[in-house]
Amino acid sequence: MELRHLRYFVAIAEEQSLTRAAARLHIAQPPLSAQLRKLETELGAVLVHRTARGTQLTDAGRVLLEEARRILHEVDHAAQMTREAGSGRVGRLSLGFIPSASNVVLPPILRQFKARYPEVRLRLREMRPDEIVERLHDRRIDAGFFYLPIDDPSLHVRSVADDSLVLALPSTHPLADSPEVDLRAVAGEPFILPPRYDMPGLYTSVTQACERAGFTPRVVQPDVWLMQTIVGLVAGGMGIAVVPSSVQQIPRAGATFVPLTDVSATARMAMAWRREIGTPVLRSFLDIAAAAPEQPGAAGGVRPSASDAPRPGAAGPALPGGTGPSQSSGVPT
Repeated sequence: MELRHLRYFVAIAEEQSLTRAAARLHIAQPPLSAQLRKLETELGAVLVHRTARGTQLTDAGRVLLEEARRILHEVDHAAQMTREAGSGRVGRLSLGFIPSASNVVLPPILRQFKARYPEVRLRLREMRPDEIVERLHDRRIDAGFFYLPIDDPSLHVRSVADDSLVLALPSTHPLADSPEVDLRAVAGEPFILPPRYDMPGLYTSVTQACERAGFTPRVVQPDVWLMQTIVGLVAGGMGIAVVPSSVQQIPRAGATFVPLTDVSATARMAMAWRREIGTPVLRSFLDIAAAAPEQPGAAGGVRPSASDAPRPGAAGPALPGGTGPSQSSGVPT
């Protein structure tokens, strides 16, 4: 039994006439009658009684009509789902992200993606940056968001935003009301730093800002990986911290954020994925992420960074859909 036989039978049953069914199917009536007889022979049951007024279903025919409609619907649905999956409109996408990505960078990308691809099932997992890289390698996630730098030739890495670094101070600190602060003014104070993990990330951005100011931070609370916790410790008077300005989106009583005079002090958020782009859904997500509009941030703000030029001798891979070059992995520290 072929699918076309079921389509022929459904047309006959619904039109209640071989003549009208043949016209609907754009075939001649004799071949349609022959196909009906072939189907009845194959099933070993009479499906249609021919009358002067047309055709009438037998009990067996009524059973087949119900099942044939179900089968044809499922076949059409499977074909549609396959077409949509091939175009990146349906499927599953697993993303890993550091908590800071949810402050400013990630929400507009997710809104646009869900608006354009509502049938895609998103699985979002908050995790440490080293976990993101590990799970990209073992294919447990499709893409991840974390702070640069990273040097991993197996991944495509693209900058998605530059987040200005600001100084987090206890509200009672003498510099809390300053319009801006030079890091050298707090060189001798206790610092709370994010962990380094197995990749430099935000730790390097903060320590390099201090090195440019001419000092090595005196760390009293190392390895505090959640920005909310770092700011909470600052509010509790445990020390000061240099944090991305997007952290100000979640205010904390007892803590004050002051811009730094070093305008080059930034934390660069990046999106990473494996060099082989596995699914059309991931391609669709990369297109949305690459074209995400500028998002204003507080006190210096978050701004999408320009696409970085590849390292000498390395060609930057093109994003799917012609969205432009991606940043090569191996960002200088």
